[in-house]
Amino acid sequence: MLIPLILSGGSGTRLWPISRRNLPKQFLSLSGNRTLFQQTATRVMALDDVAAPIVVAAADHRFLAAEQLQELGINGASILLEPVARNTAPAIAVGAFQALKRDADALVLVLPADHLIGDEVSFSDAVAQARPAAIAGSLVTFGIRPDRPETGFGYIRRGDALDATTFRVAEFVEKPAQDVAQRYLDSGEYDWNSGMFLFRADRYLDELAEHAPAMLEAARAAFEKAHVDLDFIRLDAEAFAAATNDSIDYAVMEKTAHAAVVPVSCGWSDIGSWDALWMAADKDAQGNRLEGDVIALDTRGSLIRSHDRHLVATIGLDDVVIVTTPDATLVARRDRSQDVKKIVDQLKAAGRTEHDLHRVVRRPWGSYDSLESGDRFQVKRIVVKPGAALSLQMHHHRAEHWIVVKGVAEVTCDDKVFLLAENQSTYLPLGSRHRLRNPGKVPVELIEVQSGSYLGEDDIVRFDDVYGRA
Repeated sequence: MLIPLILSGGSGTRLWPISRRNLPKQFLSLSGNRTLFQQTATRVMALDDVAAPIVVAAADHRFLAAEQLQELGINGASILLEPVARNTAPAIAVGAFQALKRDADALVLVLPADHLIGDEVSFSDAVAQARPAAIAGSLVTFGIRPDRPETGFGYIRRGDALDATTFRVAEFVEKPAQDVAQRYLDSGEYDWNSGMFLFRADRYLDELAEHAPAMLEAARAAFEKAHVDLDFIRLDAEAFAAATNDSIDYAVMEKTAHAAVVPVSCGWSDIGSWDALWMAADKDAQGNRLEGDVIALDTRGSLIRSHDRHLVATIGLDDVVIVTTPDATLVARRDRSQDVKKIVDQLKAAGRTEHDLHRVVRRPWGSYDSLESGDRFQVKRIVVKPGAALSLQMHHHRAEHWIVVKGVAEVTCDDKVFLLAENQSTYLPLGSRHRLRNPGKVPVELIEVQSGSYLGEDDIVRFDDVYGRA
């Protein structure tokens, strides 16, 4: 049985300000109507003899992953929650344990959740070509045939042929300098390291036992001590944190004698920067990728993305990236887009929140948008999905006013439970136990006005929560 293992723990900092810690790039629609995560899930479920996927995700993204699979109608997925980020090798190990729990002969297809594949037929063919070697015990990676001397990827040098389409790996090479990358391209012997793999679950764990035994034992303990939380499997935090923070390349693939590669040209991109997204996108006659309300005069080779109805106008610019969100705007030379991570690092160092949260914050019950804030007040627009409810909670430092602008809300305030219709409002005193629920079939929208000495999101004491949050 082929079991997809989708790795979804990345933060996507190089695609700031769209991608942020609470909503990273894999859960965003950057190309097409579906998110990168959904495109990955849809792609693998179209393969032959395939089971429901295993997803390894950060605990904070559990509801995003579950909801996006639900939107696709994919049932039976296993969602393993990482308490801390520990790179790909431990994540794949716990995924392999879960695969073996389903099938002792499981073939695991490891895929990052945030890659684009333009040619899905070629991708499917490559997976089929890799199966015989994987079944026989090889750890197969997929090498992307290079079309330019790219310095941002690792490379794989092909060795002897195992069959017509599969080769031994002769060497893994780190990201090269420009002249070396050109030499690799000219030789025809090298492929880009895609980070996609196919192997038997038991074979991967065998190799981990040989080359990184402490990591294997930490992953085993984290899996065996895991507990079920709603529809999720929470890995044991202490055990998983003990695992070495290493990639599968470093921990296993560069050390094993059983690495193989299937070269493929499938319109692949890791969307690792705004420049990579520009290269993968459809462009106009001037080489521009324009999204949203944009007027571009005498502008070429640029990616310009405007949020909502915010007009962006350019004159006489070449090869730039301009991205707007409600609370941040990025302007950069396209060839410097890899340096966006430095902006994120500065935001973190300064204690700012723009690297972490969008102005619109998604929650399992819906979302809230921070419209305005000042000394001792904050105004939010809150949307609650049909049938959903916030936790029963209280605040030590703020009171709240709720004004319903759409739908009908059920409000709990201490010992009272009542309905609020459109244009009705209520006051929730500081220290009161309160809850908001949508009993209807359309979203409830309301304006929340907070007032008090401290308005941070950590001033929430939860007494009851249907989503299992502390």
